[in-house]
Amino acid sequence: MIPAINSASSGLQAFGTKIHSNANNIANVSSEGYKKSRVTLSSQAPQGVSASVETIDSPGSMSLDNTNDGNNTLVELSNVDLAEELPDSQANASFYQANLKTLQTADEMTATLLNIKA
Repeated sequence: MIPAINSASSGLQAFGTKIHSNANNIANVSSEGYKKSRVTLSSQAPQGVSASVETIDSPGSMSLDNTNDGNNTLVELSNVDLAEELPDSQANASFYQANLKTLQTADEMTATLLNIKA
């Protein structure tokens, strides 16, 4: 049961990181020059998941911006795509809940075992 708790807690941390990244990307969708972040997951020995965050340097769309002196300047917008971020954030929330349920089940199993032994 301890491996299940370790695995579920590392999953909670990893998907919490992914949810935080999604929220940050969505919040900055209108920020000029913002570069989105992406979280990749990898297995961790002996059981578990680790998350690594990287910034995606692909260019955002370009827009004309009027300056105070009447000139137009070309401004790079954010490279965040809401059509990608919103479904990803919903999936990450579901994965987070699944790991939370695994942790709750392992806790209940441990409590039952202790009640039987006591």
